Amino acid sequence: MTDERLSVDINEIINASIEAKYDRISQLEFHRRVVESGLSRSTIETISKAKKEPEWMLRLRLKALELFEKLPTPNWLPEVLNTLNISNLELYVKPDIERTDNWDEIPKEVKEYYDKLGIPESEKKFLGGLVAVFESEPIYNNVKQELQKKGVIMMSPEEAVQKYPDLFKAYFMKIFPASDHKFAALHAALWSGGVFVYVPKGVKITNPVEGFFVIGTEMEGQFEHTLVVADEDSYIHFIEGCSAPQFKNFSFHDGMVELYAKKNAHIKFTTIQNWSKDVINFNNKRAWADENSTVEWVEGSLGSKYSFVYPSTILRGRNASSTSLVVTLASSEGDWKDSGSKMIHAAPNTKSRVINKNIGFNGGINVYRGLVKVNKGASNSRAFVKCDSLMLDEKTKAYTFPHNQVFEDSSEVAHEAHTFRMSEDQLFYLMNRGIGEKEATSMLVLGFIDEIMKELPFEYATMLNKVIRLELEKLGAVA
Repeated sequence: MTDERLSVDINEIINASIEAKYDRISQLEFHRRVVESGLSRSTIETISKAKKEPEWMLRLRLKALELFEKLPTPNWLPEVLNTLNISNLELYVKPDIERTDNWDEIPKEVKEYYDKLGIPESEKKFLGGLVAVFESEPIYNNVKQELQKKGVIMMSPEEAVQKYPDLFKAYFMKIFPASDHKFAALHAALWSGGVFVYVPKGVKITNPVEGFFVIGTEMEGQFEHTLVVADEDSYIHFIEGCSAPQFKNFSFHDGMVELYAKKNAHIKFTTIQNWSKDVINFNNKRAWADENSTVEWVEGSLGSKYSFVYPSTILRGRNASSTSLVVTLASSEGDWKDSGSKMIHAAPNTKSRVINKNIGFNGGINVYRGLVKVNKGASNSRAFVKCDSLMLDEKTKAYTFPHNQVFEDSSEVAHEAHTFRMSEDQLFYLMNRGIGEKEATSMLVLGFIDEIMKELPFEYATMLNKVIRLELEKLGAVA
């Protein structure tokens, strides 16, 4: 692939004028900036002081800043992240809203935004707990009594640092260290907001819990951190929701997720990312799976102009298993959806399965970039990867870059990849039975991602269905 293909002019994003899909939230009335723009040591110190953090956290942030300044931009990324000037962004935006566990206490204008997304209704119907993050800080935190009685801890990382310092410190940035790459270092230096969850031994949470993250300001950086620890013989389903209104200028998201599945534990982590088209999304996701544990990733990457997300699991315990189901949607010219999964087999009898479904139209670009590694000693390990790309027109592009490293003769690793054009025969068959062309196209696209749809909670499967249908209709994917 040539540099010209990879090169993207960031000014095209900054100068783009896009019609708002949600009502704009005032950028002045509900925000109080406590740091000046610019990435520097004083910026980091100001953020840490505002959060009343312990000394060890400040040292971690400052060390990460040094790493960010030294590390090169990862060479697999398009030019857009080389031309991104972090110092031009608002790196910490504190909403002028008191944190609460009562939804009625949230200011009307902000509450209406969440109402449009259906968050309060979802919480009432099927969530065991919810942390809502607006800009750089949590504004709402509510855990139902059922979970509290079982000893489940669910709160923002800022609270966890204060209330459970030893527990939090034992896991924070351990699986995804700042030294991993440049944007992991940036996240470690600037992280703010997010969710910390600890599930005690033997506790199985029957209802999902959720963290919902909103960017409400253009030219903003959001760096939330989600940390989930499932102790032995426990179960949790965590849902991550992401959204942003559309602005004239871009915003940058550099979040992180760390999952720890102890012996016999089971973690399911579902993401529905529906950022607006002027968001650059970089997400760092990694899990450790101990003996007999299970980690499931379900990723719906629908929004954003550029998205880079690679859910990964280190299978470090005997008989551990992991699956990763990812769907991406590149729906307009210039969209770049870079996704894939990484499975590291580091113990005997481990299993992994990766299913990637990429949908592209109107000149969008989908890239699959995955890794399966079987270490020496990980005997009898099994890995399967399937990467499918569906293109609805001739302008759309799809690239696949699989990488398999196998150092154990007794292991089995299989990879298959398919690139499809929309089947004219299937479309003709449906239309001959009285189904309109747009509806028929939607049916074929939704059928293409059925493996992932059936893994989503009903409310989120319905939302995914609606978003894809709207994109197909709005952007003229079909005549």
